[in-house]
Amino acid sequence: MSGGPYGIEDMVSSFGPGMTLVLLLAAPLLWSLPVALAMSELAAALPDEGGYVTWTRRAFGGFWAFQVGWWSWIQSFVDVAAYPALFVEYVRFWRPAMTASERWGLVLVFVVVLSGLNLLGIRPTGRAAVVLAGLALAPVVAFTLVGLGAGRVAPWTPFAPEGQALETLGVGLAVVMWNYSGWDTPSTVLGETRAPERAYRQAMFLALPLLVAAYLLPVGVGLASGAVPWDAWKTGTLPALAQAVGGDWLGHAVALGAVLSTAGLFMSLLLTNSRLPYVLARDGDLPAWLGAIHPRFGTPWPAVLLSTVCYTAFAAFSFRELIVLNIWLYSLSLLVELAAFLWLRAVEPELPRPWRVPGGFGGAVLVAVLPAAFMLGAVATAGAGNTVAGVAAALTGLVAWAVLRPRGSRR
Repeated sequence: MSGGPYGIEDMVSSFGPGMTLVLLLAAPLLWSLPVALAMSELAAALPDEGGYVTWTRRAFGGFWAFQVGWWSWIQSFVDVAAYPALFVEYVRFWRPAMTASERWGLVLVFVVVLSGLNLLGIRPTGRAAVVLAGLALAPVVAFTLVGLGAGRVAPWTPFAPEGQALETLGVGLAVVMWNYSGWDTPSTVLGETRAPERAYRQAMFLALPLLVAAYLLPVGVGLASGAVPWDAWKTGTLPALAQAVGGDWLGHAVALGAVLSTAGLFMSLLLTNSRLPYVLARDGDLPAWLGAIHPRFGTPWPAVLLSTVCYTAFAAFSFRELIVLNIWLYSLSLLVELAAFLWLRAVEPELPRPWRVPGGFGGAVLVAVLPAAFMLGAVATAGAGNTVAGVAAALTGLVAWAVLRPRGSRR
């Protein structure tokens, strides 16, 4: 779900220092925690491969399960492609005059190596992700500790910029939501997980406070240093901040941490999102060849390879170009997932739930309404271009339902 504060820098120039810090505290409570609670209940009740696609099928039937799976998969083209784009942005710390051909060469090496690891299965991928997470967060910890003694200004001033355009605010909102999203994503591999009823929930509740600290502390330290003016913060600023605060060694360490972070996230999200076409094919809603399993490694290798090709194509765009459309598409599928959560609570109250969201049905409604408000805000501030692209992408689900489903498949 996250690899540290790398890529969060656009928030500061969009919202201003004070508002950024407020959002970094408010978003996990109003956006992340409710989604994590809802997904944890469903994971405990229905710990099946496919996660939210399977849950939506049970609640609303095959059509909506297909739409959620399809939207999530095409959204992953934008989402996962953001990581090769972020990767090259941070490599620019060492090579600022990178050419277009060099950029593509780096992207291809990045994608091929990490996709190859994915083909080996969930265990080596998961273990590599844990190692990369530790290596990515270590420089952030060092930057925070060094920067605590280098504060020169109040990190919350000014609270907000004046005269910011609506589309600029949309970018900032998309960045904070993106950095705090993904709480449903690991559910797609529940069928490959040991003790998923318990492990999923434990992972959610361990990750959330760690994420808040990994975002709030380094951003606060960077703002307090005054080393880079807040209105000049952009993707890739963090290594320059670290260099100014702690010297060349810290700048290089943070840049390396960013590169490793993007690798871990790309690898993990390829793992989870490649299960979407596999599950849809398994359920008869996409061609059967996408449901093939490697005889040795047990991985859905055609789905992994097809997803990789799509991610590589979308890596041609910049991180800033990808992020708003990403959240627009993510919001579509998550709204249906939360509706499925409420529907199953209402129509299947006797469904065994080893763990459930506290507060009865009122508590369930609350955890669905709060993130829905965030999503509507993101859609409203996305800008005309992203809105048109988002609507067009959503409509492809109807076309795919009519064209790609094999004859005789179940509805």
